[in-house]
This record gives sequence, structure tokens and C-alpha cells, in this order.
Amino acid sequence: MPTRTERALGAVIGSAVGDALGAPFEFGPEGAFSARFPAPGAGGEMCGGGGWDPGEATDDTQMAVLVAESLLERDGLDLPDVFRRFRRWAAADPKDIGLQTEAVLTSGDPWHLAAALHFRTSQRAAGNGALMRAAPSAVYFAPLGRATTMDAARRLSALTHGDRAAWEGTAVLHELIRVALTGDDPVTAVPDTLHAVHPDHRERYTTVLAPDWHPDLATEFNGAVWPCLASAVWAVRTTTGYEDAVRAAVDLGGDTDTVAAVTGGLAGAVYGIDAVPTRWRDALHVPLPGFGQRVLRTADLAALARGLCG
Repeated sequence: MPTRTERALGAVIGSAVGDALGAPFEFGPEGAFSARFPAPGAGGEMCGGGGWDPGEATDDTQMAVLVAESLLERDGLDLPDVFRRFRRWAAADPKDIGLQTEAVLTSGDPWHLAAALHFRTSQRAAGNGALMRAAPSAVYFAPLGRATTMDAARRLSALTHGDRAAWEGTAVLHELIRVALTGDDPVTAVPDTLHAVHPDHRERYTTVLAPDWHPDLATEFNGAVWPCLASAVWAVRTTTGYEDAVRAAVDLGGDTDTVAAVTGGLAGAVYGIDAVPTRWRDALHVPLPGFGQRVLRTADLAALARGLCG
């Protein structure tokens, strides 16, 4: 059985690997990944394309790294610091950034008002842009228990997403990763986790996280927070290993980098770092615009994950 540290490494690195694996297939059709790579384990899957180099992680992992480094350098949750890092990154013209996230980060509004003000005028802030960056913070807050880890997820989400639906989905992911880090099955923890979801959003998440839910039943694009989270839970629930779970996530099509990043974070916490294929880890790299042309590799992410474990 993987140790807690191995599961934490699996969550952080597994999320980044899923992101890089899914990026070239973003907005493509269902089944495109398996059509190109029909045999699991054959190699070549970190293929690049769509503007991405082979193994290059997207904004999903870039923002996750910024959260991780803030938590470690500030010794805890410093929301103004996280927002400053996000804003510096957004100003450096990253290759990809969500439209709604970009609007918040470039608005010029203060950190504690920017997302709320954007939501007040747009009424559109239930995307998966907070969910995608949650693996490091889930690892960091896991030792503090369910209430604290879910609250931290909500507060981090609210920096860029004014819709509580995004907060609650990210809180659920934090909790499921926390459960997985203990060696328990996060899928069986879903019912108890739903009791901690805000009442206004509990019914929606209960529907999409039900045992018989399938991505074909989604009523919204998987760029929205609830079908994205639900697709990741489905991928973990219906497979028996990290590689199969992430393949299933990418094969769903649509917002493949983020669905695979969320799936990879959860599956990595379940199966541990050794389950993340070495050939995928070796290719992984994370450019960090706005921060001195830094490019993080798997070893750098591993160091972050160990730090997040305390």
C-alpha cells in the first residue's frame, strides 16, 4: 500500500500529468485519445499538439504551483498573496487562461472583491477553473480534517469564482483527496461528503455524484464545475488504476486537460506516485510565466508535494 507521502506525490504530480496528457485533445471529440493510442502502456501518449509541446502542462498546473508555493512560503493560507501571484501570472500573457479567470485577475479590483464583482455583473462563474488547481491545497490542508480542508477550498475558489457552485465543487474534491490520502476509498466517502456541501448546492452535487451517474447524463459542458468533478469521480469509480482512470477522462473529450487534471489528482491520491507512469512523468514540464522564465519538472513538483505534506 502506498504511504501517505507517496499518495501526496501522486495527487500533485498525477494532477499535472493528467493536465499535460489531456491538453492536446482539448475540445476534441469523445474517444480521440484511445483512437490514437489504443493500447495502454504502448508509449508516445505525451504527444503534444494544439499549441502544446509534448509533456507541457497548462494553466491548470501553473495556477496549482502558485497556490502551493504561496502556502509554503507564507506558512499557510494568505489569500492576498495567492491573488497577487495569480495576477502577476495573468499579466505575463500565459499561453492559456480561462476567460472568466482572466476577467477577474485583470479587472484591477481588490483581491477580496474582484470575483464577487465580476459575478454580480456577469452571473457566469461556475467554471472548473478553481477545481483544476486544487490538488496541492488539498494535500496541504488534509491533516486538519474535513471542515478545515473544505473551508480552505471555498476560500481559495472565491478568489477567482464568485459562484458558490465552484466553491462547493472544489470543497468536495479537497475532501475526497483528504480521504484518499488516508488510504480509504474516496468514492465510498461521497455520501458523507455531500452532507457537508452547502444546502443550496447539495441536490445538484448529489445528482452528479450518484453511483449510477455517467458523463453521458451531463446537462452542461464539462468545463462547468459539477460535470467536471463528476466526470473525474466517475473515471476513478469505473477503473482500477491511475493510467486507466486518466485515459477514461481524456476520452470524454471537451475540456480534456482539466477533467484529466482533476481525475489525475484524485487517482494519484488513491494509487500513489508509483502508479503514475514514468514515461509520462519524465516528459512533464510546467512553464511559469511571470516568474523569471522558470520551468518546473517532476522533481520540482515532488519537492513541493513533500513540503505540502509537512
